[in-house]
Amino acid sequence: MRIALDAMGGDFAPEAVVKGAILAAQQLEQEDVILLIGKEDIVQSLLNEYGYSGNNIQVVHASQVIEMGEHPTKALSQKTDSSIAVGYGLLKMQKADAFCSAGNTGAMLVGAMFSVKAIEGILRPSIGGLVPKVNGGYGIMLDVGANADCKPEVLEQFGEIGSIYAKYVLEIPNPKVGLMNLGEEEGKGTVVTQAAHQRLKTNSSINFIGNIEGRDLFNDKADVIVCDGYTGNIILKMAENIYDILNEKNMHDPFIDKFNYEAVGGSPILGINGNAVIGHGVSSPKAISNMVLQAQKMVASKLSERFRKNYSE
Repeated sequence: MRIALDAMGGDFAPEAVVKGAILAAQQLEQEDVILLIGKEDIVQSLLNEYGYSGNNIQVVHASQVIEMGEHPTKALSQKTDSSIAVGYGLLKMQKADAFCSAGNTGAMLVGAMFSVKAIEGILRPSIGGLVPKVNGGYGIMLDVGANADCKPEVLEQFGEIGSIYAKYVLEIPNPKVGLMNLGEEEGKGTVVTQAAHQRLKTNSSINFIGNIEGRDLFNDKADVIVCDGYTGNIILKMAENIYDILNEKNMHDPFIDKFNYEAVGGSPILGINGNAVIGHGVSSPKAISNMVLQAQKMVASKLSERFRKNYSE
C-alpha cells in the first residue's frame, strides 16, 4: 500500500506533517509506504533531525507549494510541480493508492475533480464528515462542504455513497440512512428535501429510515446522515467549536473527546477515482497520523473500487 502525503500542506507544515508521517509509519504494515511529497532537501533533513531510519517513508520531490490563501484553480494550473499537483498525479497514475493533505482545501477539491475526476455515474463527489455516536463508533454525514446546493437526486446518491462507506470502512453491516430535516414527518422541509425524501424512500439499495432532526445526529437513529454541504458544514463547524469550548473549560469525556478533529484526522472526498482525505489546516502530528491511517482503511476496504462497481452496473 502506498499512501501519498503532502508534506508542505497545513499551517504547521512541514514539521508537523513529517512528525505525523513518522507516527503513522510506526502503525503501518511492514510493506506499506508513505510517499512524503515536498521539497526534498527540507523533508529529508527533518526526517534526519527527528531520527527516522525506517523503510516505510520515501520522499518524493515537489518544488512548489500552494499556499492556503491562493485561488485553487489558478494555483493548480500555474504550480504544476506543487505538492498537491504531484500527489494527485501519483494517484491518477496509480503510483499511490491514496493521497492526503492538510493544505488548501479548495485545491484538494479542484485537484480531485480535474485530475482523478469523478467516478462515472457519480453526480457530485462529496466530502464526508465522521460523526461520533454516543453509544460508540462513528456515523458519516455528507455532504459537509463540497456542494452547498444539491438537487434531490444528488441527495439520494449521497445516501448510496454514504451507505457504501459506512458498510465497508466503518464496518456497519446494514447502515441506516436518515435525511437531515426540520421535522420527522414525511411532508416537512423544503421543496428539495421533500423530493429527496421520496427518492430515498423508494431506493431499494439503501436502508432509509426517514427524516431525522438535529437532536438525532449523535444517537443511533441513523448511521448515514444526508444533507447539503451548506447544512453539513455548519453542523460540523459547530460540533468542532463545542469541543474547543469544553476543552478550554477543562471539561473532558471520552465521547466529547471524539469531537476533536485530531481523532479522525480528516474528511474523505467520496466518489472520485481514488482515495483522498482532506485534513484540517491546523493539523497536529497526531491529526496527520490519523489522516494517514484513515486513508489506509479506505484503501484496505477497496472503497473506490466498490463505488466504481456500484455505478457501472
